Amino acid sequence: MSQPAYLVGIDLGTTNTVLAYAAIDGGQVETFAVDQLVAPGEVGTAPLLPSVRYHPAAGELAPGALQLPWGAAGMDGAAAGALPNDAAAPAAGGNAAGADAATRGAPFAVFGRLARVLGAGSPGRLVASAKSWLSHSGVDRTAPILPWGAPDDVHKISPLAASASYLAYLRAAWNHRFPQHPLERQRIVLTIPASFDEGARALTLEAAHLAGLSAVRLLEEPQAALYDWLYRHRATLADDLAGARLVLVADVGGGTTDFSLVRVEVENGEPKLTRIGVGNHLILGGDNMDLALAHLAEARMRPDGATVQGGERLSAARLAQLTERCRAAKEQLLALDAPGQVTVTLLGAGSRLVGASRSAQLTREDIRQIVLDGFFPLNPQQESARRTRTGIVEFGLPYAGDPAVTRHLAAFLRQHAGAARAALGAHAADGGAGSDATAAAQSAAAADVSAPASDAAPASALPVPDTLLLNGGVFRGAALAARLADTLSGWRGAPVRVLHNLDPDVAVARGAVAYWLAQSGFAPAIASGSARSYYLLLDDAPKDSAKDAGKDGAKENGKRLRAVCLLARGARAGEESLLSERSFALRLGRPVRFHLVSMVADPVGGPARPGDLVELDPHEVVRLPAIATVLRASGASPREAGGGKRADDKANNKANGSAGRGSEIPVQLATALSEVGTLEVSCVAEDGSGQRWKLEFQLRAQEPDAGDGAAPDDAALPARLDDALKHIHRIFGARNQQVETREVRQLRATLEHLLGARERWETPLLRRLFDALLERAKGRRRSAEHERAWLNLAGWCLRPGFGHPLDAWRIEQLWVLFEAGVQYHKDSQVRAEWWTLWRRVAGGLSTEAQLRLLDDFAFNLQADPAERARRPVTLVDGSEDDMLRLGASLERIPSAYKAEIGDWMLERIMAVPAAPKPDSKAAATYARYLWALARAGARQSLHGSAHEVAPPQAAARWLEALSTLDWKKIEPAGFAAAHIARRTGDRSRDIDEPLREDILRRLAASGAPAGWTAMVREVVELDQASAVRMFGEALPPGLKLLR
Repeated sequence: MSQPAYLVGIDLGTTNTVLAYAAIDGGQVETFAVDQLVAPGEVGTAPLLPSVRYHPAAGELAPGALQLPWGAAGMDGAAAGALPNDAAAPAAGGNAAGADAATRGAPFAVFGRLARVLGAGSPGRLVASAKSWLSHSGVDRTAPILPWGAPDDVHKISPLAASASYLAYLRAAWNHRFPQHPLERQRIVLTIPASFDEGARALTLEAAHLAGLSAVRLLEEPQAALYDWLYRHRATLADDLAGARLVLVADVGGGTTDFSLVRVEVENGEPKLTRIGVGNHLILGGDNMDLALAHLAEARMRPDGATVQGGERLSAARLAQLTERCRAAKEQLLALDAPGQVTVTLLGAGSRLVGASRSAQLTREDIRQIVLDGFFPLNPQQESARRTRTGIVEFGLPYAGDPAVTRHLAAFLRQHAGAARAALGAHAADGGAGSDATAAAQSAAAADVSAPASDAAPASALPVPDTLLLNGGVFRGAALAARLADTLSGWRGAPVRVLHNLDPDVAVARGAVAYWLAQSGFAPAIASGSARSYYLLLDDAPKDSAKDAGKDGAKENGKRLRAVCLLARGARAGEESLLSERSFALRLGRPVRFHLVSMVADPVGGPARPGDLVELDPHEVVRLPAIATVLRASGASPREAGGGKRADDKANNKANGSAGRGSEIPVQLATALSEVGTLEVSCVAEDGSGQRWKLEFQLRAQEPDAGDGAAPDDAALPARLDDALKHIHRIFGARNQQVETREVRQLRATLEHLLGARERWETPLLRRLFDALLERAKGRRRSAEHERAWLNLAGWCLRPGFGHPLDAWRIEQLWVLFEAGVQYHKDSQVRAEWWTLWRRVAGGLSTEAQLRLLDDFAFNLQADPAERARRPVTLVDGSEDDMLRLGASLERIPSAYKAEIGDWMLERIMAVPAAPKPDSKAAATYARYLWALARAGARQSLHGSAHEVAPPQAAARWLEALSTLDWKKIEPAGFAAAHIARRTGDRSRDIDEPLREDILRRLAASGAPAGWTAMVREVVELDQASAVRMFGEALPPGLKLLR
């Protein structure tokens, strides 16, 4: 194996991907010119590889049009087949869908400048902003969802695989240029936003691994930008930084905004730099500005000379095309020699390419109002960003709620006020103006530096950096760079020094190489360590803190999170911290979950060290992907530990009825920042045995959020829980216990007597009961009464299949029972409870499992005589009502199947006689089918991904049919219409505006509840009553479905 010859830096950007390199012995930093298609069949070189990929239609490009020097680029970005096929099928009970479902045999993709050109002309075939999607924890980032909103005939790819494809393309281009020194054998630094959480960091590393780049190190982009400046000025650094005390690096790229603070000190006559603060993640950048201009242009467009009405909104694909046009217009209007206005034209399609074109004018005044004043207001009052639950949702991405970069900057500086003030010293108060009064006011106002961003401090209280480095493509516009510098100067009361970035497009990649050079002593270094502190939550709900109420008053409402500090901000890579003063009880062989959060600011009371018990402001923390697993003792097999074991084979039927808790051993936690820049957490046995368990973050298929008030494992469990568990053991446990049939039938009543009404059982209690039932699943086969009771209680206790620690693991264990079916298949009540169980837990089932249930749905309700001959032997018969409710609950099946099911439901709805009597059989049929249609056609599903909702064309078809019904007499029709017409803000899902207005008029005329009209008119959260009705029964207390 060859030794590394080069130091390589890769900027995997939202807009462009760049590679820079230098000889390993300290050579000059160079930018790699990437071979790429600039026209069909024409290859050119450029330092920027657009971070986009175009998926052409069959026959769109001539053979050979995609030929590259190393061969044709496949869907993976390199030569076809260069990436491993990441479509591995997941376990049926899990939610992971694999990175992509059909890489093998997929058509080729277009990369490079040609991809952007083709995408601008062909809506819906361009994959863009994969980096923003990679950091979007609200979707399965390993599922094939891009291009977002594309037609079914367009091949789709996951954000993970799209990111990997750009890296694979670079690898192929490099290896063609330097065949003796393959890229995978060089020392590589891959840059990421400083605000990326552990999930996004780990997925970035996984993308590199998929591209064949296994040994990479992560570096934060603002640091890389500063490294580039330091490297360029290394010979005169002392003079160039003379007098500087605090540098703000503002990195505003295409998709993200990133802030970092770097302290400057003088040591032995040379500057010593230390990174002291980073910001939280913001999906806010040039893409947002382009989108805002696109909305303006859309409103101004006049097709065929007629004013565009609200009902003629562009499709998601056409809006993406217009956004690309507005990006170019923005750059023209921000140039120093900008014209007064630019015409933006959107061509028609097909035979009306020219005749159906639309045009609009964008002016310099538009840029000033929207981009300058909208995204970079001067903000003289230093107001912090407004907190909103959700921001703009367009193209499926949740953009920052407040678009003002300068308000986010004020919040960032307020968050790091203590560290910034310490770095600035005597100059913190007034930027060198020397105002003692201002300094005193600032000191008083900063008594509690951890005050939340929403509590705007007086202007004098905000310590402002004296030096500014701008990076990111946004600041190529001189007006935007000047505006941010002017804002900071206004806050300081004195000019801010600007460090000029000569080439922001390549600075991050070059700075990544400079980082490598600094490690070898060839360039100045920045001391950094961990950008944030990490904490283990001791309870996951806000805790009243009387002692702090007086200090913070009503502003905080006294709510805090109790936690243990795991890793302090500034911890260096490779240095492990052992929490030797804290001991934890670790359960082996049972599901365990760890709730971790990170913070870029200090907790209440000041900086924390590993092991410190602290209280955290819930508004300041970033919740990390869960660490959830089943751990076993060293030497124990998975069967002994319960990991991956068939539920029917569990033998924990202990006579003491202890609910089968695994053994507990005392452990300590060890944490470290890995060399590649990710958090590592391990449990270390205290007994000196050397046993150690490394804990892994869950990165795929995140469980839907149950809200910040989700209860921890052991929260407020009833005093008589042990009695209840013993009774479950008596019914389903050891065979030697004499149990009468009457006792089995009264199990629910007995448990309610011990624990209270089951509708009030909270989620932690429900899951403890389910675990006990699962361990004794074999006991359900003893009689029909046993099976009915077990199925009913198990489904009730695991509903809705997600929302609590280790529910995915529970679902996986439960799914093992599916193939076996029921024991007492002739008992109609057993069959009904079987289907009720799967309907209740459907939210936790994977796509594969839901498709398996859909097959049974079809066999029971739709199979013709020929198909019945292929009926599975283990298929459990289901009534029409059971199947209808189940089919409507399958939200992870492909949208085309939902359209088919919805059409089938609508046929039966329209076959019911009009205006049935309220208590008639026909009315009950209406209610069943209309509820099912509401679930199947909902624009916002309860547990499924946004890309899996029924197509808007099908939704429009159903709404038009429902409009023929009398909603005053048939109330469920209005309910169904409201959910099918619900506004999401995502054009790929929303119905057309004229139809929306018609539905709103009909809802108003029928006297529908205000909540129904609100969800159709605007983007709102689902109220609890509607969520319960949509789910079909009461949800566990404390568990909210808001999506």
